[in-house]
Amino acid sequence: MHILHVETGRNLYGGALQVVYLLNGLKAKGVRNTLVCPKGSEIAAQSADAAHIHEVAFAGELDLFFLPRLRRIIHSSRPDIVHVHSRRGADLWGGLAARLEKTPAVVTRRVDNPERAWVVRFKYSLYDHVVTISEGVRSVLLSEGLNPGKTTLIHSAVDLDRYRYPGDREWFYREFGLEPGSMAIGTVAQFIPRKGHRGIIDAAPMILEKHPKARFLFFGQGPLKEELLSVCMKSGLENIIRFPGFRKDLDRIFPCLDILLHPASMEGLGVSLLQAAASEVPLIGARAGGIPEIVQDGINGYLIPHDDSAAIVTAVLSLIGDPDKRRRFGREGRRIAESFFSIDAMVDGYKRVYSNIISHYCPKQF
Repeated sequence: MHILHVETGRNLYGGALQVVYLLNGLKAKGVRNTLVCPKGSEIAAQSADAAHIHEVAFAGELDLFFLPRLRRIIHSSRPDIVHVHSRRGADLWGGLAARLEKTPAVVTRRVDNPERAWVVRFKYSLYDHVVTISEGVRSVLLSEGLNPGKTTLIHSAVDLDRYRYPGDREWFYREFGLEPGSMAIGTVAQFIPRKGHRGIIDAAPMILEKHPKARFLFFGQGPLKEELLSVCMKSGLENIIRFPGFRKDLDRIFPCLDILLHPASMEGLGVSLLQAAASEVPLIGARAGGIPEIVQDGINGYLIPHDDSAAIVTAVLSLIGDPDKRRRFGREGRRIAESFFSIDAMVDGYKRVYSNIISHYCPKQF
């Protein structure tokens, strides 16, 4: 079995990280992989042992020349299936290239933001099958007219071995300039409107009234960072809410967090929630997109309405004031991650999708 993968994300987090997991898992199961990715992207080096790499120029979703570049690679590689992993225009160009080269194609949909019905009809008609990473994403597509028989739910995965070790609190406090005994509340998300950072900033003073040692760490990068920094400065929260930036050592950081807070208004699933759950961190997430598939209310965390600062305050205070509950929620989070979000389960799910498509085109092979 030979699969040609298309991933146009340049940074190794979110969907691109899931592709690395998939490529390595598929190789271990005897699948041959080819990866098409932009020049200079981090995924190329990380996938070199699991796939034959084609780094190509890619100028964004309006790059019309990506179509002929991709067609040439499909034509020369002759894969059994083209698997498109990202949007940014790749879902359109990838589907068209596969169709023009008469090659079966699969697309993974990772986001839950709605599209126009005519876009859904046209774009997904290019694909033999659509994989969604959560029931939340699948529900959006079905509401827009996608045939249920054309979709399969395969959850994103977390590296359970990487996120299983106890944290070094002394290092953690030194690294982020926190006083020993601080209550560390982390948020790992891009600085974009739908991730809910403003609600956390609004909630922080009310949390501090009850727990002066509460400290907030906003990990990530994005266009709203300077605006959020300015809001914190004007509110006198510059020493309470820290912006450590994008970190590659989250496996070292997560076990030291007391709470992971993710009040996003839209979210396909939430990889940071998976990583925190595997690290036995209690979770607070918004009731949006695929988040409720990770955060089970009252089991491993709390679900709250998005854009509701008062709900953030209530949930955080409930966990800060109850260390036994935090430990219990953390243990349950690890159990949920092991049961439903392993890399093996994700890889096996995709391999079944590939096999079903190939058997349809070449029934004698299976």
